[in-house]
Amino acid sequence: MKDKIKLDWGIIAKYGFILLAITVVCTLLLALTNRVTEPVIAKQEEQKNIEAQQNVLPQANKFKKVKNLDEIKKEVGADGDIIESVDEAYQNDTLVGYAVKTTPNGYGGEIQMLTGIGTDGKISGISILEQSETAGLGARSAEEDFQAQYRGLNAKEPVEVEKNGELDGNEIEAISGATITSTAVTRGVNTSADAVDKLEGDK
Repeated sequence: MKDKIKLDWGIIAKYGFILLAITVVCTLLLALTNRVTEPVIAKQEEQKNIEAQQNVLPQANKFKKVKNLDEIKKEVGADGDIIESVDEAYQNDTLVGYAVKTTPNGYGGEIQMLTGIGTDGKISGISILEQSETAGLGARSAEEDFQAQYRGLNAKEPVEVEKNGELDGNEIEAISGATITSTAVTRGVNTSADAVDKLEGDK
């Protein structure tokens, strides 16, 4: 007959209390660390966003978020779902354009991008903020050569994607082997232009 194992509940309680204390201390330390670093991270993100906005609207020196974003998204329709934010861009006190952040779906997932549109109705620039497209193909959407194609195009008309390299009018040349990515970025640009059109129409 096997001997029964006797449990020392006093020792179990002691070590259980120690483990609980360690868990509580670790939780408090993590909460404290998060509280200290959260404002720093938020400030870094804000600065990164401002730099990206100035990249697509170089003439602007301050930006102001629009208050009726939800209404604009509804007016845009189905593509309104990919609009993350719309900012008015100012040079001192003069409105010079708009910066619109969108998140169209590419080949590898969501593409976070920014489109600048001037008050002259022209696309002043685009910037890919985050993407997970295929290296050497769709990832080339983050390169200046591709993004520069949109600069100066008419925001009042839809931008089209051309696969054969013969551009005519308001068109950009698709990245070779990455038509899905090129189309997604162009969707972001056209949706941004639509949002600005609706915003200006509401004024």
